[in-house]
Amino acid sequence: MKNNPSPDQLSIFLMVLREGGFRAAARRLGVAPSKVSTTVSRIEAQMGVPLILRTTRSIRATNQGSALADRIAPLLSEIEAACVETAQTSERVRGKLKLNVPGAVMPDILPPILGAYRSAYPEVEVEIVVDNDFVDIIAAGCDAGIRYGSRLEKDMISIPIGPRVQKIALAASPAYLQERGHPRKPADLTRHDAIRYRLSEGPCLPWILNDGGKRVTVEPVTRLTISVNALNTGLSCARAGLGIIGTFHNWLEDDFQTGKLVPILQDCWPTQEGPRLYYPSRFASAPLRAFIAICSR
Repeated sequence: MKNNPSPDQLSIFLMVLREGGFRAAARRLGVAPSKVSTTVSRIEAQMGVPLILRTTRSIRATNQGSALADRIAPLLSEIEAACVETAQTSERVRGKLKLNVPGAVMPDILPPILGAYRSAYPEVEVEIVVDNDFVDIIAAGCDAGIRYGSRLEKDMISIPIGPRVQKIALAASPAYLQERGHPRKPADLTRHDAIRYRLSEGPCLPWILNDGGKRVTVEPVTRLTISVNALNTGLSCARAGLGIIGTFHNWLEDDFQTGKLVPILQDCWPTQEGPRLYYPSRFASAPLRAFIAICSR
């Protein structure tokens, strides 16, 4: 008698159908695409029927695959809900939660999440370690980490946290633009002063813009370089007229509304995937499970 697929395997199968592809499912789960493909193939071998039809461009569930998905989706949802409910009611959530995060999530993404977490679980002590380099969170003694588009270890799970997509914007003060003029196209930026952020012991963060349907990298005249940890300092220097700054649009909204900064080349602003919370796939502590539940709302 053949062994039946496990709930974890069936969850991967469902994720492939929901995301519309193996790579998209792998990104959502935080695992390698090869693992997703191998898991689905193993399920098909165990059950003796094809579940997903694959082409180089798309996937489609077979009749057997559609029937299986319809039957197991509500069951797996109930299992997940029961596990969460049991974890939340079996003990009072207390202890410590230690997170390793980049400075980019500190101004406006992480605080409201921490506020909701503190309201729900007031007995948990939270420690935030701000580190813009990719680190081994286990070796660093952290429960979980947050990163942008980082390559994760095989035993890590990741979920979106905060905005799913973020826009990168350019801005300068009215005084700077009055003196130097408004750039009209990305190439004009090569003749303007820039305020650039630098990763620790690394290069300045690149300025990548959309230009006529293509993504181009622009090298402005770097007049001021600031550590990526000094986020507010960069904004203050831009308000003081020291040059054009490139940063997340959500950091600039208040300055745009007050007129302290003026948007530049709005049609050329690129987007990138938002941050993701990642953590080991092994057993998670009660404070971490509770934090994951808050992030998943």
